[in-house]
Amino acid sequence: MQINQIGRTSHSPTALSLALVVLCTTMSQAQEARKPGPDRGANTPNITTDTGKPIGDDRRSLTAGPEGPTLLEDFYLIEKIAHFDRERIPERVVHARGAGVHGEFICTNDVTELTKAGFLSQVGKKTPVFTRFSTVVLSKGSADTARDVRGFAVKFYTEEGNYDLVGIDIPVFFIRDAIKFPDLVHSLKPSPVTNVQEAERYFDFFSATPEATHMLTFLFSDMGTPASFREMDGFGVNTFKWVNAKGEVRYIKYRWKSAQGVRTMTDEQAKIAGGLEPATLTKELFESISAGKFPSWELQVQVILAEEFKKFDFDPLDDTKLWPETIVAFRPVGRMTLNRVPSNFFEMTEQIAFNTGAYVPGIEPSEDKLLQGRNFSYSDTQRHRLGPNYQQLPINRPRNPVVNDNQDGQADHMIRQGDINYEPSTKEPARVGTNPRYRMTRTPLTGMAEYSAVTKGDDYKQAGDRIRAMDPRDRDHLLSNLTGEFKKVKRREIVTKQISHFYRADANFGAQLAAANGVALDQIKLIAGTKPESR
Repeated sequence: MQINQIGRTSHSPTALSLALVVLCTTMSQAQEARKPGPDRGANTPNITTDTGKPIGDDRRSLTAGPEGPTLLEDFYLIEKIAHFDRERIPERVVHARGAGVHGEFICTNDVTELTKAGFLSQVGKKTPVFTRFSTVVLSKGSADTARDVRGFAVKFYTEEGNYDLVGIDIPVFFIRDAIKFPDLVHSLKPSPVTNVQEAERYFDFFSATPEATHMLTFLFSDMGTPASFREMDGFGVNTFKWVNAKGEVRYIKYRWKSAQGVRTMTDEQAKIAGGLEPATLTKELFESISAGKFPSWELQVQVILAEEFKKFDFDPLDDTKLWPETIVAFRPVGRMTLNRVPSNFFEMTEQIAFNTGAYVPGIEPSEDKLLQGRNFSYSDTQRHRLGPNYQQLPINRPRNPVVNDNQDGQADHMIRQGDINYEPSTKEPARVGTNPRYRMTRTPLTGMAEYSAVTKGDDYKQAGDRIRAMDPRDRDHLLSNLTGEFKKVKRREIVTKQISHFYRADANFGAQLAAANGVALDQIKLIAGTKPESR
C-alpha cells in the first residue's frame, strides 16, 4: 500500500525491524524507546494480540509513513486501547475525580480568516459551555491536591453541534504515540498486586521512555500541585487543524490563559491541604463561584501553515514538544467565564462525556499520532461507561437537532417517527445524506504503511531549556520533589537510568540529582554517553 502526505517535509521511509525491543536492566545498556532492539531469541515469549497472534511492534502505531496519520487497519492498536478503555466499571479509567462548572464563552477576536467554525464566526457571539477540571490518575475518592496532571476539558454547545476541547494544565505530554497510553496509565495506577501506587513502577516506565523527560520537568515542579482550579492555565497539547470558508488549512495549538494568574503549592503544602480536606480545590472553586467571583480564561491559539513545519528542529506534531513562542506567538480568540455550579453533581459532572473527536465544521484533527488514538479511545470509553446513547443525556445532548439513523440500545430516549432508518431513501429524499459543505478537507497521501517513529528532533533539548529557564526556587523544588520520589524506588538501576535522562537534558541539574541520590556521576555519564543503539 502506497500512502504519502503532501504539504509537509518529506522523509524517505526507512525499513523498521519487526523484532521486539529488548528491555535491558543493566546500567550500561540503558534502552532508548525509539530504536527497536535486537532479536530476543526463539525461546523468549513474544507479545501477542488477545487471539494469540504475535505482534511486530508494541512501541509504534501503524501510520501512513513517518509523518502520516494512524491507520484503522492497525488491529492491535484498536484492540489494546479498546480493552484498556473497559478496565474500570463504572468509574472513569482516567480523570475519575473531577469538578464541573457551567459557563459562557464569548468570541472576542475576528478569526474568520482562520476557521469557519460558527461559534467563532462573529465578535461578541456567545456560546454556553461546561468545563470539568480533574486529576488524571488516581481514583474518584482521592485527594484533588495530589501531584498529578490536571484535566481541563471544555464542552461548547454550539449551533453546529458540540465541540469538545479536551486538554490538561501542562503544555506537553509523556508520550507521542497512543499505543503507549495504556502502558503509561498502568504504570501510574496502583500495583495490581498491592493496590498501592508505587514510584518504582512509574519510574521503571519513564526511565525506559526518554521522551517523557520534558513532561517530568513540569509534573515534578510545583506545576504538579496547583493551588486552585481557577488559577491554572490549560493547554490542548495536541495539534488540530482549522479550516476557513475557502478550504484553507492551518495547524493550531490551544491555550487557556487564566485571568486570575497561576498559583501552585509546594509538595509539603499539597500534602497538608489534602490531608485536611481531600476536596480542597473543588471546594475552593465552588465557594468562589457561589460568592460571585467568576473565574475567566482567555482562549489563545498558535497558528502555522504546513509549509512552516520546517521552522522547527523537531516534529511539530510530537506532543512531547511545545511550539516555542519565539517562533509562533499566541493570538487571542475569546474569553470563557464560569458562573454557575451544577445543581446535581452526578447528573452533570459525573455524566459529562468529553470526546476529542467531537468537532464542528471548521475544526479537524491533525495527523498527530496521539490525537488519532484519542479520537477513538474517548468515545469508546464513554460508550462503555455510560452506554451507547450517552450523547442523549441532558448534559451531553447537543443544542441543535440530531438527525441520523442510530437507533435503540441501552437508555435510548430519542423519539423517532416513521420507518425510514436508512439512507438513501426515495421515500424521504429531503433528508440530506451528503453535503460537500461539511466534508473533511482533502489530504493527498503517499508512502509505505509502516510502524514509524518520529525521526526529527531529540527528547532532551526542550527539557533542558525548561530546567535552565526555571528560577532557582522552582529548580530546587524540582530537585527535592524528584529526590523524594527516587527514595521510594528500591531498584537503584531505575533511578540511575532516570537521572541519566535529566543529565542529558542539563548536565548541571543531572549532576545535582546524582549527588542528592547517592549515585556516582561516572555511572550517569557512562549511560548518558553511550550510543542510542546500545542504550
